[in-house]
Amino acid sequence: MKVTSVGAAMLLLIVGNLIAVLSDSLIKSVGNEVPIFQFVFFRQISAVLFLLPVCLLTKKTHFLEGFKWHAVRAHVWLLGAIFMVLAISSLPLATANAIFYAAPLIMLPLAAIFFGEQLSKQSVAAAIMGFAGVLVIIRPDQIDWAAISALVVAITLAINNLLIRKLPKNQSVMQTLLMTNLAGIPVAFLLVLIEAEPWDWSAFPVAAGSSLFIMIYAATCVIAYRSIDSNKIASAEYSGLIGAVFVGLIWFGEVPDIFMAIGTIMIVVPLVWLSKRERRKKKLQAQQEREQQEAHVT
Repeated sequence: MKVTSVGAAMLLLIVGNLIAVLSDSLIKSVGNEVPIFQFVFFRQISAVLFLLPVCLLTKKTHFLEGFKWHAVRAHVWLLGAIFMVLAISSLPLATANAIFYAAPLIMLPLAAIFFGEQLSKQSVAAAIMGFAGVLVIIRPDQIDWAAISALVVAITLAINNLLIRKLPKNQSVMQTLLMTNLAGIPVAFLLVLIEAEPWDWSAFPVAAGSSLFIMIYAATCVIAYRSIDSNKIASAEYSGLIGAVFVGLIWFGEVPDIFMAIGTIMIVVPLVWLSKRERRKKKLQAQQEREQQEAHVT
């Protein structure tokens, strides 16, 4: 599956980020009641159980192709999952997500340095304004170890999204997700052994639900970032913050303050502006192509 326009890719990321909020909510619902490494391990195992039958039923079975990059992404993913549980368990849902959304800003310089992407003034301005909105929400004087954990999550998200380009193009999204989870299981299990806590299988259904939602989010990222340059669509990652505000309010009684409202506006406005700008650009290009065709006919 591939999207062909910036607008479609941004819409895909918006949907994916809203679904990711549901995954975060399930993590927060168990809080610190379950050993962290155990919970992360349950998420890895459940993801493999979901994906393996689907991948085996498909004709493409090039699982080991590009394994090196799958392994790198898997362990970056695992690191992010661990710090995600730490951050979400300790921070309000919207605050944790606000820090996660530093990922698009982190992606921009990484994409320029390692992939030679050309950064437009518009994309840089949108990302900077969005990140300023994040700072308004979290307020620097309130940053603690939990906020630092959330920032580590943002860095891992940015790296993993960019590493998608290193993966084999002929592998399906399902295969990509399977290998991302499967390659990290040995280290995840080793961490469980080091943790040495009694097994709590009652948390498995919650972990499985969280894993399912985050896989859907990851799938949208794979499709979107394989199709369109990251600097053109990365601002769409901020959209899930709105969902985090509403879910935090309804599910956990976390009432957003005026800083949350101002910061959210600062995040959403650039997103809407980029989307409208892209639509106008495509309309203009389509009109120019029609005029050229008419000129050739005459």
